Amino acid sequence: MQIPETIEQWPIERVREYERNSRTHSASQVARIAASMTEFGFTSPLLVDADDVLVAGHGRLAAAQQLGLTEVPVIVLGHLTPEQRRAYVIADNQLALQAGWDEELLAQELDMLQASDFDLDLLGFDGDELTKLLGGEFEGEEEPEEEDEGINRGVALAIVLSPQELMTWRRAKAELGYSTDKAAFWKLVEDLLKEADS
Repeated sequence: MQIPETIEQWPIERVREYERNSRTHSASQVARIAASMTEFGFTSPLLVDADDVLVAGHGRLAAAQQLGLTEVPVIVLGHLTPEQRRAYVIADNQLALQAGWDEELLAQELDMLQASDFDLDLLGFDGDELTKLLGGEFEGEEEPEEEDEGINRGVALAIVLSPQELMTWRRAKAELGYSTDKAAFWKLVEDLLKEADS
């Protein structure tokens, strides 16, 4: 098994695009990749062959060009045969598509990110997907337990929400959708909590 030892910094114009790349990237996806790079950095190097031809990272290259970067991180896969290179261009994309999500854990992570005002648009989900996930609409969800007594609501949400409160929070998000109107969201949460207490 080959394990790359170095990441090189190349002038962006040195990287040659693979003309027969069958994976497509829409303008909106490239814009999202560029936004992700701006927030998190260029965290995944481009992969090129011994002839400087791109093997993996066509969307990242397009995003780097859009951002006006002059240098990009590169790993050279000089060990690939022409057939392996052709196959890996396809395999790199297709294998990633076969991964799934633990939707319950994903919803919890999204809840915590939203509670800390992180921009969820940077995660790559569209508005409908976020609405579904943040609304807790996934299979296997258990019924909420009875609300604990004496909850201190002045501490961070991720720590103090009882199962009942978490379900109320998700219900409010499901009713409002993926909304940036935090005042309306919290007003609805308060109303639902009062309704649950009465």
